[in-house]
Parts: sequence; structure tokens; C-alpha cells
Amino acid sequence: MSKIRHKIVFKSLAGIVFLLIFFSIVVGSIGYKRFTEVLSKQYEDVAFHIAETAALDLNADLFDTYIENKGTSSDYKETWDRMNKLCNSEGATFIYVIQPDLNDYKHITFLFSTVNENSKFSPYEFGFVKETTNEEYRRKYKKMYEGNLEKSLVIRDSGYIESEAHITAMIPIKDSNQQVKGILCVQRQMEALVGARHSYLRTLVFALILIVIFVLIGQALYLNRVLLFPVQTITKEASRFAEENILSEHKLSEVIKNKDEIGMLAKSIDKMEEQIHSYIDNITQITAEKERISTELSLATAIQEGMLPNVFPPFPEHTEFDLYASMSPAKEVGGDFYDFFLIDDDHLCMVMADVSGKGIPAALFMMASKIILANNVLMNQSPAEVLEKTNNMICSNNKMEMFVTVWLGILEISTGKVTAANAGHEYPIIMKPNGEFELLKDKHGFVIGGMSGIKYSNYEFVMEAGSKLFLYTDGIPEATNGDKELFGTDRTLEALNAKTDGRPEDVLHHVRSVIDEFVGEAEQFDDITMLCTEYYGNDKK
Repeated sequence: MSKIRHKIVFKSLAGIVFLLIFFSIVVGSIGYKRFTEVLSKQYEDVAFHIAETAALDLNADLFDTYIENKGTSSDYKETWDRMNKLCNSEGATFIYVIQPDLNDYKHITFLFSTVNENSKFSPYEFGFVKETTNEEYRRKYKKMYEGNLEKSLVIRDSGYIESEAHITAMIPIKDSNQQVKGILCVQRQMEALVGARHSYLRTLVFALILIVIFVLIGQALYLNRVLLFPVQTITKEASRFAEENILSEHKLSEVIKNKDEIGMLAKSIDKMEEQIHSYIDNITQITAEKERISTELSLATAIQEGMLPNVFPPFPEHTEFDLYASMSPAKEVGGDFYDFFLIDDDHLCMVMADVSGKGIPAALFMMASKIILANNVLMNQSPAEVLEKTNNMICSNNKMEMFVTVWLGILEISTGKVTAANAGHEYPIIMKPNGEFELLKDKHGFVIGGMSGIKYSNYEFVMEAGSKLFLYTDGIPEATNGDKELFGTDRTLEALNAKTDGRPEDVLHHVRSVIDEFVGEAEQFDDITMLCTEYYGNDKK
């Protein structure tokens, strides 16, 4: 059954049947509503006609007399007889006259009550008191006695109905002073209306079934000839070619003669098989080339990883600080890099950089920049001097016009003083002891490689015992989720402050997990590089 549901013919026929049923429901509903309105109008007109005829025989001035003698006078009986004959001759179910309790209209007293002899109901005795049917009746009785309603109609053909579906026409009976003395009600059962509606629905359903059967048979035969057979032929040929990768002796366009879209599809399949067959002849060479490139990229990745310090803890003999770093390239090789090394026993150099571009060119530029920076640092120059000389050296032979942003800082291990300079890189993030991570909005110089002769400025800050320094590239704040929303600096700070008591390695792992959760299945477009240093100073860890 599952296979049948996925066949084109089944889907086509199911769609047609659905449209037929939907159309029938809409048309049937409109017809049903209109049919009911017309019949109800006829019932209404007849009911009011009977009520108006019965009212001609009623003298409201005598109602008090009828009540005094309890309906035993000859005049009352004659009036009742005429009303009873009218009830039977006109096909009404009930004709009755009531007087409601004018205090709250919650009870009614019957003055006249006649019942059609062909019905299963019995009339009420004179003076019988009954609770008003519902709130709707109470409102209408009150309006009639107050003179605000000259006639009213109640239709009850749904829900629980004590006397089955019926229609009740009501008119006030007034005395010679135009005072309402009672309400005349004519009730007619709606068996004909209900029966006619049921017959209408049965006819509609029967006609729909016949139409559906006819359409199913006709469309099945037609679709099999113009659609199913050609599609099956194309499917078999496509499956055969996928398994064998050999051109058929007879083209599909020679077997399928259709001039429509199916015929065009057959020709397209023929052309596609020829192109694929030609492509397969060259695929071995292409695959070999791709494998060679993949091998070279893997080698480049390994070389790049080897260029970055990746042994942690890096300086176990130095208990004054702890440090951890990571780099996740967006491609096989990246343009971001970090670096850290001891200049001497009391000075630690930390570098965070981001090369413009991605892939092999960025990786090569990265390695050259890293080497030049490290060489200049080891010449005991200040961060600003290192950036200046590195910039001039790169600009002297930068034909590709690439550039790199750099944050470079030198930590004096014995005091915690950091001397740093920034060449267009992200702001560093500092956490003071027992505090929270906050941006250190330092002064940015121009990027390295952008223009020769640029001067850079040093600045200083002190890392007290228990402080942390977090360096990163723009791959973190610019990480993007599936809704094109950036991770941003605020989320970066929130992630860091959720792990203020963690070691540098724990901090980086936590930040990365928060980024991964935010990004989800979205593609990583930029390298993600981080470095965290915790300073212990004299409080040895």
C-alpha cells in the first residue's frame, strides 16, 4: 500500500477525487442552506397565516370571563371547536393561547390548547401552568406584552427538542383597548423539511460516488496511456543506465513518441546519458587530480598546525601563569593565527592575528607574517616597534595586496604588566580578579600590509593575580546562525562570564560550545581562533 501511495497515477487520482469532494461539499453546502431557507420561509408563511386566521375567532375582552368560569362557558367551547378544526384542517400540530406570568415571564398559563388528531401529542387542560421553554421565549413574550413585537418566529431543528423539529409562529392577542391579553402560538412540525433535506443529502452523496467512480476509471485509463507507461519506461532506462553506465541500443525518444513534456523528457534523458557517458571517460583523471589536491591540502593543514604552538601547558616551569589557545579553520587551511613564546625568563609574548582572505594564499601569508613578527619580537623591540617594522617589511613585497590585523602584547611575568599594541585587530577582553570579563577598548592602528610608514602606539595595563586575558579573531563575534544572525560581542561576553572560574582551557572549550550551539547546522565562514591567559603572579598555582 505504501508503494501505491507514491505512484504518480495514485497521486493524480487522489488530487482529482479531493477536488471533486471539495467542490461537492461547497456546492452541497450552498444548496443545502438555500434549500432550507426556502422551505423554512414556506413554513413561516403558512404558520403566520394560520395564526392570523385563528386570531379572528378570538375575543380578548372575554379572556377574563373564561378564566372566571374556568373555560366552561358555551362561548369558550365554541371558540375552542373552531380553533381545533382550523388546527386539523390546516395541518398545524398545535394552536394554543397562553398568558405568561408578567412578573418574570418564567411561567405560562394555557387558555386554549388544540392538537392535531394525527399527531402523537395531547392538548393541555385549561389553566395548565407550565415553565417557559427557555430564555428566548421569555424575551419574546415580554416584548409582545410591552408592545415592541407584533409577531415572532421560533425555529427549533437542532439539539435536544422535546417535540421534535418544529416552527412556532407567535402573535399577540389584544382587547378592545389595544392591551395585550394573551399570545396566540401556532406550531408546525417540520418532518417534510427534515425529510427533504435528508433526501437531498442522500442524492448528493450518491451522485458524488457515481462521479468519483466514473472519473477514477476514466482518468486511470487515460493516465496509464499518456503518463504511466512512458514514465515507467523512462524510470527503467534511468535505473539501468545508473547501474551499467552503458548507452542503450535504442534511445528513449525512439520508443516514446509523445509530443508533450514526456517526449521532451525522454529526449533530455537521452542527451543526459550521452553527456554522463562522456563525463565518465574523464572522471578517472579528474578524481586523481582531486585526490592529489586533497593530499596537498592535508599536508598544508599539517604544516600549518605544526607552525602554531600546540603543546599545553606550554611552559610547565612557569607557575606564574597558565595559557591555552586553539584555531579552527573554516577551510582546510586558515588565515588566522596565534602565537606565544618566551622572550626571556621574565617576558612572555602573545600574538593574535587575522589575515585577509581564506585558503592557501591566506595560509602562506599567515606563515610569513608569523615568522616576521616573531623575529622582530626577539630583537627586544617594543610591540609598537615590532608592528611598525613588520608592516614595512610586508609592504615592501606585497604584490597580492593582502593584509593582517594583529594584537601583540608582552607580559612581564614578575609584575603582571602588559605592554601591547593593536594593528586593526579586535579589542582584547580582560577579567580582573573576582570580576567579570570586559572589553578593553584600546587604540587601533592601521592593519599590517595596508600602507608602509605607519606608526603604532604602545599602551599598558596590569594583570593582577587572578586576572584573565582573552584574545580572539572576528570569527567569534561574526559567527552566523541559520537565521543570518551574528553571535556578536555581547554573546561572547556572556559566554565568557558564564565560566569566570574556569581554567583557560575550560574557558575556550565553553566559548566554543556556546558558539556551536548558536550556529547549529549553519556553515562556518570564518576561522575561529582564541587564546586565554590566566595570571597567578606570586600566588603560584
